[in-house]
Amino acid sequence: MVTIHPFKSIRPAAEFSEKIATLPYDVLNSDEARELGENNPYSYLHIDKSEIDLPETLSPYDDQVYEKAANNLQAFLQKQWLIQDDQPRLYLYELTMNGRAQTGLVTCTSITDYTEGKIKKHEFTRPEKEVDRIRHIEACDANTSPIFLTYRKNEQIQTLTDDWKKSHDPVYDFTSFHEVTHRVWLVDKPEVIEQLVTTFAQEVAALYIADGHHRTESAVKVGQKKKDAHPEATDSAEFNYFLSVIFPKEELEILDYNRVVNVPIEADFFEQLEKSFTVAKTEAGKPAQPKTFGMYLAGQWYALTAKEAILSDDPVAGLDVSLLQNHVFAAIFDIQDVRTDKRIDFVGGIRGMKELEQLVDSGQWSAAFAIYPTTMDDLLNVADAGKIMPPKSTWFEPKLLSGLFVHDLETNNA
Repeated sequence: MVTIHPFKSIRPAAEFSEKIATLPYDVLNSDEARELGENNPYSYLHIDKSEIDLPETLSPYDDQVYEKAANNLQAFLQKQWLIQDDQPRLYLYELTMNGRAQTGLVTCTSITDYTEGKIKKHEFTRPEKEVDRIRHIEACDANTSPIFLTYRKNEQIQTLTDDWKKSHDPVYDFTSFHEVTHRVWLVDKPEVIEQLVTTFAQEVAALYIADGHHRTESAVKVGQKKKDAHPEATDSAEFNYFLSVIFPKEELEILDYNRVVNVPIEADFFEQLEKSFTVAKTEAGKPAQPKTFGMYLAGQWYALTAKEAILSDDPVAGLDVSLLQNHVFAAIFDIQDVRTDKRIDFVGGIRGMKELEQLVDSGQWSAAFAIYPTTMDDLLNVADAGKIMPPKSTWFEPKLLSGLFVHDLETNNA
C-alpha cells in the first residue's frame, strides 16, 4: 500500500492565483515562455523557466538560469505573491475542460514507494532532461512542479473528497489556458487528513505516473542525495517525499499523440504499407476506433487499418503507437529510435488535425500520422506488467498548471 504525506505548500496568495498559475515548463519552449511572461511579472514562468529573465543568447542550462530561478522564488515569497501554509495540509485540485471535471488530491508521495515499485512508471527518461530538473530542484530547494499520478478509484476516498468540496468554498477559482476552469480547496481538518492518509495506506495498492516521468526521476534522485547527506534526518524529512497530484483513473482522458515525419516517400511506399494495413482515401483524418490510423500525404488523407496479422495481445506490442512504430516508422522509414531520430516529431492532440495538415503542407514534414488515443487501461496494464510504452504514447489534457503548489524540501531544517 502507498503513503501520502501532508505538507506546508508554498502557493499563491488568493488575489494573485490566476496571474501566477501557468502552463508547465515542459510544454513551452523558451520563446513561448518569454512571450507569456514578458508582460506578467507574476507569472510562475519567471521561476519555472527563468531563462526568460536573462539574455536570449544564454543557454537555458547555464548556471545563471538556476540561480535566477532560486532568486525569483525568494522574491515572490518576499513580495507575498507566494505564501506558505503554517501547518501540513492536503489540497484538492479540480480541472474542468469542455464540461468534463477531474479532481486530484494534492499531496506528497514517498521516494521509498517509488524505489520499491509501488509508484509505477510506463516510460523511460532521458538523462539530459533529468539533469535540468535536478539542478532546478536543488537550486530552489523545492519540488517546483507536481507529478501527475493516477490510481484505481476508491469509494471511501471519493466520498471524502466529494463531501469536502460540497461543504467548503474553494480558495482559488479561475478560468485560464484553453478555457479550463481551475478550482482548489484547502483540506485542513486533521480528522479528514488522517482518514485520507489511512485509506491510502490500507486500500491503495499502487499509484501510476500519468505524466511527469522526468520530474519524478529528478525528484527521487535529489531526495536520495539529500538523505545520504543528512543521515541523522528522520523518515518524515521533507526530502523523502515529492510533490504529486493524484487522480482516479476513471476521471482522466488521454488525447491522441500524433506524429510527423520528414523522410523520402519512395515509389513503392504504398505497396510496402499494404503489407500491414488496408489503405483507403478518406476526408477525415482523425481515427474513429482503435487499430486505425490517419495518414496525411501530399494534400490527401488516407485511412490505414491494421491487418489481423500484425495485431498482438502483448500490452506493449498491441498498442496503436507500437503498431505504427513497428510496421511503418521502423519497417519502412528505418526510424528505429524515436527519442533521438530528428526525422520524426510529435504533435499533441490538443492541436487538432489542421495542425498536422499545416505541418505537411508547409513542406517542413513529408507526412503526418494521426493515432487513436491510448486508453487509461492500456497505461495501467503496461505499468502492471513492468513494461515500458513507446515514447510519446500519451497526451493528457487538461494540463496541471504550475505555480499553484510548491513543496519546500526544508533541507536546512533537516
